[in-house]
Amino acid sequence: MKIAVVTDSGSGLEKSDIKNLFVIGMPFRIDEEEYFEGVNIDKRTFFDIMRTKDVNFYTSQPSLYAIKELWDKILKEYDALIHISLSSGLSASYKQALALANDEYKGRVFVPDHHRVSVTQRGAVDSALLMIEDGCSPEEICDFVENTGLNSSIYIMVDTLKFLKKGGRVTPSAAALGEILRIKPVLQIQGGRLDAYKKVISNGVAKKTLVNALIDDINNRFKVQYEEGRLGFGIAHSDDIEGAYEVEAIVKKKLPNLNFNHIDYLSNLISCHTGPNAIGVGCYEIYRKKKLI
Repeated sequence: MKIAVVTDSGSGLEKSDIKNLFVIGMPFRIDEEEYFEGVNIDKRTFFDIMRTKDVNFYTSQPSLYAIKELWDKILKEYDALIHISLSSGLSASYKQALALANDEYKGRVFVPDHHRVSVTQRGAVDSALLMIEDGCSPEEICDFVENTGLNSSIYIMVDTLKFLKKGGRVTPSAAALGEILRIKPVLQIQGGRLDAYKKVISNGVAKKTLVNALIDDINNRFKVQYEEGRLGFGIAHSDDIEGAYEVEAIVKKKLPNLNFNHIDYLSNLISCHTGPNAIGVGCYEIYRKKKLI
């Protein structure tokens, strides 16, 4: 059975040259102009606008027409596809894709609710691709992705409250006070929902806070997965690659046996809310490929 995987750019992937993997760009608007990640705007232009212009950012989900067009194209070559969308806790894109699959593509398109985003969503994609190589069925892949979906954790440090305020995630008065006090929020994503974790005073403390939080999860919540080599790890940033490498070095020193998978840009969709210079760390349960006998 020939199976494909479709994901959206919320995973940090904008385009794919990976076998069996297809990516759909998530749309967003800057004031009244609509853009699609990986299609009509590059990272440099995006962050230049974010840093230098007083504009508003709005996010949304792909149109049903765009999803249907991609699925139809893929299913001319593949027997089935697995659509790994942005977490249902952060976007309506999951429910939209699920409804379409159930209505018109029963038995050919599978939409697991994996509760992940960014680096952890990419981890779900990587596991699905490995399972395809091992000859697993769509049902087996969906079961794994869904059953391990909550075995993931993300912590994000944000450099400014400005964009969280614009997105309505903090009040204007709290944002103003935070800017005066130079507060650096550390946020968390558990089960696909974004929540506050801690507020600190400097970037240095913020980096240590998010690393320590992740390490605590690994040593406690995900101890078995870590010890058995079934825990992946990734870093994402909104145009702060030096800071991302600094965080990587801290984690590797404290947890040398952790499977380090990738450093990615945060998707523009997420950066619309975090602003530039955000850094996130994430861990997630991964599929262990069968050993050849």
